[in-house]
Amino acid sequence: MVVDFARETALKIIYEVNEKGAYSNITLNKYLESAEIRSIDRSFITELVYGTLKWKLSIDWIIEQFSSVKLKKISPWILNILRLGVYQLMYTDKIPESAACNESVTLSKRFGHAASSRYVNGVLRNIARNKKSINYPDPEKDKIKYLAVRYSHPEWLVDEWLNLFGAEFTESLLVSNNSVPDLTVRVNTLKVSKEQLLEGLKNEGMECQNGKYADEAVIINNPSALTRLETFSNGWFQVQDESSMLVGKILDPKPGELVMDVCSAPGGKSTHIAELMQNKGVIVSRDIHEHKIKMISDAARRLGIEIIKADIFDASELDSTYVEKADRVLVDAPCTGLGIIRRKPDIKWARNLGDTKEIVKLQEKILDVSSQYVKPGGALVYSTCTIVPEENEHMVKSFLKKNDKFALADIADLLPDKLRKPDSNKGFVQLYPNVDGIDGFFIAKLVRVK
Repeated sequence: MVVDFARETALKIIYEVNEKGAYSNITLNKYLESAEIRSIDRSFITELVYGTLKWKLSIDWIIEQFSSVKLKKISPWILNILRLGVYQLMYTDKIPESAACNESVTLSKRFGHAASSRYVNGVLRNIARNKKSINYPDPEKDKIKYLAVRYSHPEWLVDEWLNLFGAEFTESLLVSNNSVPDLTVRVNTLKVSKEQLLEGLKNEGMECQNGKYADEAVIINNPSALTRLETFSNGWFQVQDESSMLVGKILDPKPGELVMDVCSAPGGKSTHIAELMQNKGVIVSRDIHEHKIKMISDAARRLGIEIIKADIFDASELDSTYVEKADRVLVDAPCTGLGIIRRKPDIKWARNLGDTKEIVKLQEKILDVSSQYVKPGGALVYSTCTIVPEENEHMVKSFLKKNDKFALADIADLLPDKLRKPDSNKGFVQLYPNVDGIDGFFIAKLVRVK
């Protein structure tokens, strides 16, 4: 029995995410780090993993219509084999139905038994024959359930967004979350120009174009094994979405300053800040996990950055050493991550309605503590990769009510022309994937009054 390597690897990753709560991006990277894996297999595994996770709710809805066994009673391995098979049948147009069914049956023999393989074969072939007759919820009778199943998002999240944004915007957001995001990198201006990076990537077989907004941004249209590229190992670029790049731009650090990045890992923003500072000054980059501190230090070393001081420290605790010492402080706060669902689809399944309240408490504590590091006349930037008002605009306004030493600063001139929104003059900007074509992000800038 020969099992398809790519599908088996994808299945193992999906199993770890769905059954053990593993993070999709970390688990995927762990399995793909082997140098022996062919580029074509890397791409296929990535598509299978993210596609199956992205459409999980819709896939389960379909399985329930054709399975004689309730989902709760199907063994986890077999259920995830079915999910992987249904994804190939329903959401791809390059995979033959026979291959999707046959390879799923082979996997079920490996991870189940003879009866399991017969069951998988029957369910998948029945779905393949009846694709056009699958029943979906009636949007007129239950709008929430229809949108949840149609676009594979949990009902609680759809309900919340309908209340926040209305039907048209919510549906647009759901569609965007199921799209494949651009893979964007940031040119390391300490080592090369953008033109040199583009030429180097082209010589290594990468198809590139300029980013949508940021000067440093380059979109790679055919990304594969980027960490094995010579341009990467030479420190010519760092993977980073344009939303994230805007954080450093709005912080607007100057050479020679003391900057604190209190929630720094994996270091994308800290290294960008260092480049904006021309590698002059000091950046204190912190996280609570040792392995993440190593990630920051490794990135800085590869990029040729010498001013980052990475250490372990809990951002919710006050470090009296730096009180009123920092020229600029970045609080890239822990958040629900609902602005990056298209990049990490398992986020929508891992979150629940109660998460926001708990996270808001932590954000509030970190913001209060971190504000004490800002010297008079200094600046603080607060950012998240979510689109929840409680974690964003409401958080900043609540902070300002209790801290008359700070005021919002006009950030319009620090934003690309196309991203200058009405609130930019007020000191903050909210980005959405469906509107702006980049990750959902919130960024606010506050200055400490002298």
